Amino acid sequence: MHDIPIISAQSVTKIYRSGQLRVEALHEVSLEVMQGEMVAIMGPSGCGKTTLLNCLSGLDTIDEGDIYIRGDNLRDLTDNQRTAYRAQHMGFVFQDFNLLPMLSAVENVELPMLVSRVPGKIARRRAMELLERVGLVDRARHRPAELSGGQRQRVTIARALTNEPAIVWADEPTGNLDSEAADDVMELLGRFNREFGQTLVLVTHALEVGKRANRIIRMRDGSIVSDEALSGQQA
Repeated sequence: MHDIPIISAQSVTKIYRSGQLRVEALHEVSLEVMQGEMVAIMGPSGCGKTTLLNCLSGLDTIDEGDIYIRGDNLRDLTDNQRTAYRAQHMGFVFQDFNLLPMLSAVENVELPMLVSRVPGKIARRRAMELLERVGLVDRARHRPAELSGGQRQRVTIARALTNEPAIVWADEPTGNLDSEAADDVMELLGRFNREFGQTLVLVTHALEVGKRANRIIRMRDGSIVSDEALSGQQA
């Protein structure tokens, strides 16, 4: 762990406008995440969890405040620079997997590398290594429809790790999984967090998932209402 936060949000406000309607999705949110931390963002539906994750990761813009990733202010980056920054330093795991149905598991994992112009042979070798790491090397040629939900999420995790990201963002990573598969996925994310020092920020409504983190940040109505360190985490 280092003294400089890898993620720092300062008085972040996000407003959605539709015609005359104005919804303040985030209200002066401030938080810091240190390198190697595993942080769960929790709260009721519509409280701003996913909006916060999207803003912190640069997927969405903010109206007021500042967000620093590794000391870089996202406000200072153009859209293209933010996209490149995400590709180089971040990995994403979503509830609905976002796998391409016509591609096999190994093709889904190697795709971000090919887009980043990694030579085909190297991308394939790295993709197979990552599938082995998530316990799916024997399913490398299977398409998403031939995999269980838990297996699909493990493919998604392997894909998120292709660029050895400093930060992995996970939005309801167990939302579509049964409890056993959810446990497997969280065990995997926790292991990567511990073994490779990757910072993991996850949004979840499930307390058993949140309890695996080092910290639980709770939100309500677009604001942080508590930030609790967990000493006896099971991660």
